Formats: sequence, structure tokens, C-alpha cells
Amino acid sequence: MHLHILGICGTFMGSLALLARELGHTVSGSDAGVYPPMSTQLEEAGIALMEGYSPANLAPRPDLVVIGNALSRGNAEVETVLDAGLPYVSGPQWLAEHVLPGRRVIAVAGTHGKTSTASLVAWLLESAGLSPGFLIGGVPRNFGISARLGAHDAPFVVEADEYDTAFFDKRSKFVHYRPEIAVLGNLEFDHADIFTDLAAIERQFHHLVRTVPGKGRLLVADHEPALDRVLAMGAWTPVVRFGEAAESPWRVELEREDASRFRVIHQQGEGAGAVDEDAVVDWPLTGAYNARNALAALAAAHACGVDLSRAAAALARFETPRRRQELRGEVAGIQVIDDFAHHPTAIAATLAGLRAATARGRLLAVIEPRSNTMRLGALRERLAQSVADADAAFWYRPEGLDWPLEAVVAASPVPAREERDLDALVAALVAEARPYDRIVVMSNGGFGGIHDRLLAALEVAHG
Repeated sequence: MHLHILGICGTFMGSLALLARELGHTVSGSDAGVYPPMSTQLEEAGIALMEGYSPANLAPRPDLVVIGNALSRGNAEVETVLDAGLPYVSGPQWLAEHVLPGRRVIAVAGTHGKTSTASLVAWLLESAGLSPGFLIGGVPRNFGISARLGAHDAPFVVEADEYDTAFFDKRSKFVHYRPEIAVLGNLEFDHADIFTDLAAIERQFHHLVRTVPGKGRLLVADHEPALDRVLAMGAWTPVVRFGEAAESPWRVELEREDASRFRVIHQQGEGAGAVDEDAVVDWPLTGAYNARNALAALAAAHACGVDLSRAAAALARFETPRRRQELRGEVAGIQVIDDFAHHPTAIAATLAGLRAATARGRLLAVIEPRSNTMRLGALRERLAQSVADADAAFWYRPEGLDWPLEAVVAASPVPAREERDLDALVAALVAEARPYDRIVVMSNGGFGGIHDRLLAALEVAHG
């Protein structure tokens, strides 16, 4: 079968294309923005990519068109699909119908940390010899690819996004997946372009909870009021809590301030017959939020029969997914780090983790507020404080940002500046950087290739 995918370079749709190719389908696709790492792995898989949207991309006529949620009415290819009567489906529905049936699905949901936690779960299952399948909204470096089928009888790990499914299906993507194990890591307001308030997102999370069978498991973070409200709407599945609360069956205790070493405690049973098992994790990641993500992954892997001690040892070999605290290069002792953080909470957590692990030099934050939520100005009053753990902040104004960044710069608790030209931003960073500094670039897009441009400019200035 020939599948043509609209929006193929999105993290979800690109991963879907890899699964379709692995199933033996002929796959092509188009997108308005084609850039690595997704474009690279698609081309390596033999998938034809077309830049831009055009009716000509639909010739020869595909057997099925899979339409991503970034596409809407008025798009040239969408209109051609409808006018020509071509069969079409959403990405989540195609996944649910062609990949997930018969699999034990583990869905990882939450406002933050989905990609990292899903990657962790997949790695722990892989380390235990289970050969899981997975679809992750990023590229886990332990696998080098964002999706695979895995063994037919192995669990399937899916990053469960609350964003809407398609222009013709406004439910959240994750309602299609019907998981047996659902990880709910956190929940706060985001996606201001489709949700009016936090209550609307909580309702979608409740729809996910309603799909988990009674024989399954809900792994739910403690100290998350929004998730408590979701469960209060009704839950028909055993709920297992994880976090720092003394009463949570899965708990984490930091043994180093930067969270590079921590203890996991798992309480099995209740009352006088309760038994604790524990294990120590010593790994290359930092940040309390990463330790919490690992805790959730350990609980999910344990639910699939993976021994806690074995899983904890495997974390020492875990590599962060691409664009999650990824070191892109180092010049004269100056590190350039790439991170996907694009929400005030994620920005603050990323900087706090890096701050705890920075023994010498300064931490310079470079931020492009380009997500739909940021473009609309939602949460902008929290942006200034989000960089408190940096030594300086550089804000870049992307196209389409229609509110002033000046107020964020003025309210910054650390020295800050705004740049509107990418070359000027690179020049300012090169002039500011000193040996042992860490420059962390945060954006949910390609950011004009700033990482390579910055490394090249640093090489000229300091190499």
C-alpha cells in the first residue's frame, strides 16, 4: 500500500512514517519545513520527502493519505484530498488500527517530560531483553531512531500527546491508544491555541483515564493537583502513585544535589505486611525532574516484569533523547547545549538541573518563545522568572510573536537582552562567552540552525 503523509516531518508523523515503512508500505510525504533530525532518519529509511504542499505531491494517487494535526482546511493538499475523494485518516487512528492491536500499550502522558520518560521506559524494556516497540516524539539516542515495531509480542511504548488529533477529529491524540499502562507525569496549562483553560485539558486527560482497562495500571505523579482533579472525575483502574510523598509506593530520594545519584524505594503491599525494595541509580543525567521521570519509567518497567535492580543499573547507560540537554559541541571549554524546553516550567526545570551540575563557569540561557502558547502570549508573565537559575538570558523574537518581549527582559532577575536578528544573537553570544561557560539553547523548533552557527563562530573567535 502507498501511504502519503501530510506533515511528515513533525515528530509524531515522522515516527509514524517509519513504522509504516517497517510494515512494508511505500511511504511518501510532504511538509512545509524539512530539517534534521527527523528529515535525516526519514531519508535514510527510503521515504520520499517533498518540500511544501502542492496537489502535484498526490500523484501518483496514493492508496491512503494520513493527515497530521498541523494541517487545516485551505491547505492545497488537504483540499485536493477532499475534492478528489481520496481516503484519509489521522495519524493516531492509523497507529491504533495498524500497529497497536494485540500489543500491551504503555502510554506516557503529561505536560512535560513525555519524550524523556517514554525513552526511558523503552530503554529499560530493551535492557531487560523484551525488544519493545515504540513511537516517541524525539530521537532516543540509545536507539538512534524515533520509532520501531519491536517484537510482535513485546510491549509498545507511545508518547501520549494531549494535542488535538486532526482538523476533522478534535479529540486529544491519546484517546486513540487504549493503553494498559498509562503514566501521568504532570499537568498544567499549555496549548493555548486549542484549549481555553486547564479544566479543558483535565477533561481530555479524564477521557484517557476512561480508556485504561480495570486489569491495567495508572501510574500517577504525586503533588499534582490537576491530576488529582482528573482522577476525581472517575477512575476504574488501580492507581499507583510515584514521587516524593512518604505515602507513595514509588519514591525517589536524591543522594546528590544535582540528582545524578538517587535512591528509588518501592513499597510492595500495605500495612504490616508491606515490604520495601530499593535500588540506587548513578547516571549521567542531572535535574530532579529527570530523576522523577526515571522513577516513573522504573515503575512502568516493573509493571512489565522488569527487576528493579536490573533496571536501575541500566539507567547508567541511558542517553538523553536528541534535543534534551544534548551537548552539541564544545569550543575552548565553552559548551553549546540543545534543549526542547519551550514552556516556563520546562525552562526553569532545565536551567535548575544544569545549574546544579555546573561547577565552574556561567550558565547562559538562549530562548526562542516560538510555541503556539508562547506566540499567543499565554504564560508570558512567568517567563522572566523562569531564567532565575541562569547567569544571563538572551531572548530571540521569532516571526509571528505579536507581543513585546521588552517586559520580560525588564523583569528578568538576571541580566537579559532581546535580539531580533540571528546573526546579531550569535555575535552577542560569542562576545559574551568565556571558557567553562555553558550556553543552553531552548526552542521547540530548528531555531535557524543556531547551534552549528554558534559553534562555527566560537571556533573562529576562540579556536
